[in-house]
Amino acid sequence: MEFENSIYSLIPPVLAILMVILTRQVLISLGAGIVAGALLLHDFNFGATLKEIGTIIKGHFISDGALNEWNVYILLFLLILGMMTSIISMAGGSRAFGEWAISRVKTRRGAQILTVVFGLVIFIDDYFNSLAVGNVSRPITDRHRISRAKLAYYLDSTAAPVCVISPVSSWGAYIIGIIGTILATHEITNISAFSAFIQMIPMNFYAVFALILVFAVAYFQLDFGPMKQHEQRALATGEVIDPEKKGAIGEGIKLEESDKGKVGDLVWPIVLLIVATVGFMFYTGIENVKGLEEPTKVTLLSIFENTDVPKSLLYGGLIGLAAAILFFLPKKMGASALGRGLGRGIQSMMGAVTILIFAWTIISVIDGLGTGKYLAGLVDQHMNLAYLPLVLFVLSGLMAFATGTSWGTFGVMLPIAAEIAASTNVELMLPVLAAVLAGSVFGDHCSPISDTTILSSTGAGSHHIDHVMTQLPYSLLAAGISAIGYLALGLTESVWIGLLASTAVFAVALVLLKKWLGKNHVNENTFKA
Repeated sequence: MEFENSIYSLIPPVLAILMVILTRQVLISLGAGIVAGALLLHDFNFGATLKEIGTIIKGHFISDGALNEWNVYILLFLLILGMMTSIISMAGGSRAFGEWAISRVKTRRGAQILTVVFGLVIFIDDYFNSLAVGNVSRPITDRHRISRAKLAYYLDSTAAPVCVISPVSSWGAYIIGIIGTILATHEITNISAFSAFIQMIPMNFYAVFALILVFAVAYFQLDFGPMKQHEQRALATGEVIDPEKKGAIGEGIKLEESDKGKVGDLVWPIVLLIVATVGFMFYTGIENVKGLEEPTKVTLLSIFENTDVPKSLLYGGLIGLAAAILFFLPKKMGASALGRGLGRGIQSMMGAVTILIFAWTIISVIDGLGTGKYLAGLVDQHMNLAYLPLVLFVLSGLMAFATGTSWGTFGVMLPIAAEIAASTNVELMLPVLAAVLAGSVFGDHCSPISDTTILSSTGAGSHHIDHVMTQLPYSLLAAGISAIGYLALGLTESVWIGLLASTAVFAVALVLLKKWLGKNHVNENTFKA
């Protein structure tokens, strides 16, 4: 049988996702999906299946006879961040920063809003956003008894949604590059790729309303679904992680802690990490632009389009780690304590590293089966043009959910959406491209096999499945609001009517939520930090 590019190609991602939900065992579920997909690829030849899986895993580290720098540097950055977090904690920096923040941020609401603001400010890259903001915010949210699941939601919902509408980010540069190719292919010369990206920002309904919803959740304390249970437990007991579960990724093992810690022991290593990473992004971007075969002007856009994100993260991480060690040494805790801190920092990140490798593996298997191409092919069948933005939003969401990659969905769906618009109504070109971007981020938010979802769990030190299940109702709410907007846009061919429709639905949903939650929401006044 032909399993590639058919409905059978959905079996591995569906199996993995269902098992994650039912068993809450991420690695076992991903492993089952990987084996099922590899068996389909090789007509149930067990020997060939094992060989295929081994080849894919090897490819994560060695590609075309050379080091796979993207994957290896991302994994090294995770380990470096684990060591850095551990050393900062041992130096007393996390405790001192938490005490400093408590003296200034008096309420749980304030701590949550501050975390969201941090997420908006660091918009260079979603990986960097989730990990850096998580490490800065954790001492504050822990002290205010805010669950790690909720922190993970804030990280995830201010990472990709910000990056996907920011032209000065790794996402923005990647998307603008694809748009430029699309415009050239369809001989659209009255608009530049950068201008098209800017015009698409208000059309990306999911990103816009996911961000607005985050602020609403933080300000109005909108805790519903599984999130409510996590928040009530954290508030009542101070346990920000479910004590009945073990192995929250990114969560360090308890170590000795200096009583001479200062706020600077945490702040300066983080600041140096951010400054060095951004600096290396500019440096590698400029060097890569200069090295292009075709002469290209060095601009902010061309720099971010050609920057080497993993290498920048690695170098920035090494500088941040060196700074953390320099601040640790004056505490005079000894070389053995430093060694224990580094070792246990690595140990704290092994869960994240393992899950990420498994996620990359199933994504490769799914790509080999052509799951994305099969889903994309459904677009062309019996399409009513008025429903095009909505259908593309939903289909992109399903594809990103099933494949665990928003960038991969961009690469497949943006050209397809452009082709449909160009051959039917070119005026819908930008709205349908925005609908694809929005749907891709939505699906990525909901997918337990998404690397950005995994890294948000890591940054927060949350159980991964807890993050997935608690974020899902909020993602679905933002998606429902966006879907109404895309339906209105398609029926009226007016972006502003679509945006107005989504805004009206959001306002109604907010009023109903507040009324429904009533006095049963998690009341910050019942606990004074």
